Amino acid sequence: MREHLGAASAKLAASIGRTCVLALLAGAACGGSAASPAPASAGFPVVIHEASGGTVRLDHQPRRIVSLSSTATEMLFAIGAGKQVVAVDDQSNYPANAPMTKLSGYTPNVEAIAGYTPDLVVAADDTGGLVAGLTALHVPVLIETAAKSLNDTYTQLRELGTATGQDPAASAEVAKIRTGVASVVASIGRPARTISVYHELDQTFYSATSHTFIGAIYTMLGLQDIADRATGAAPDYPQLSSEFVVSANPDLIVLADSKCCQQNAQTVAARPGWNGIAAVREGQVVAVDDDVASRWGPRVVDFLRELAPHVAELEHQAA
Repeated sequence: MREHLGAASAKLAASIGRTCVLALLAGAACGGSAASPAPASAGFPVVIHEASGGTVRLDHQPRRIVSLSSTATEMLFAIGAGKQVVAVDDQSNYPANAPMTKLSGYTPNVEAIAGYTPDLVVAADDTGGLVAGLTALHVPVLIETAAKSLNDTYTQLRELGTATGQDPAASAEVAKIRTGVASVVASIGRPARTISVYHELDQTFYSATSHTFIGAIYTMLGLQDIADRATGAAPDYPQLSSEFVVSANPDLIVLADSKCCQQNAQTVAARPGWNGIAAVREGQVVAVDDDVASRWGPRVVDFLRELAPHVAELEHQAA
């Protein structure tokens, strides 16, 4: 368990108010309504060792979970812990019944989070003093950082299963994803030639290399990521240029900016010089759901299924 004492607690008391802090420590809401004390649960206490090196102890099965990670939100609902979730951040738009709020996972407000009287907070990063502030209130925080592989996804699902008392459902979800991924990959086979892919994150040509989660998915499909040849300040997510993409001449273009930036096959073809790219000429420009393509949760199988026909067609052309 992380321990943060003294200064962190005093600072938080000043920002929230002594009465509110004491109420939270006693298990009551800041608004005055009391929260029921968590009963002892079978299988608890549990200790979770985070990939980042932290350790989180949960004495009881959490009943008031706040998720500040859109991927974690999807995972929690997928493993049957949705009924334990009382609030999610402003980016957690899936599933539709997730209790979305104005909470931010990028700039977390400890006072606002504490107002939901959580007994577990799940986040993707420890930003803005999140862990220190909530630990001062004896609220455990589980950090689930961005996955770099499917194995990371499976690990996080199991960790969330342990943290929420949903171990069997988490194991079942892992098995379901494994089966789905294996089925899609087997249906495609291995390309007879090198098939290159350009993954677009936004209109300024930010992309992702094979060292990222999305890049690992392309590698699994036998595709070569053109971003691997780029260099820059952000090696895993380099900003390419229009000229770089045109010269790389990718066979497949995947647009993960279809919702945010309204990009599609037509807007791509209208870019100067892009109508000569193989993917544009052959109709292999795929506009995908930005969220599905950017999260490392259960919907990765949906993403693979959307790509599969295009990869299969390219493989057939190469035969």
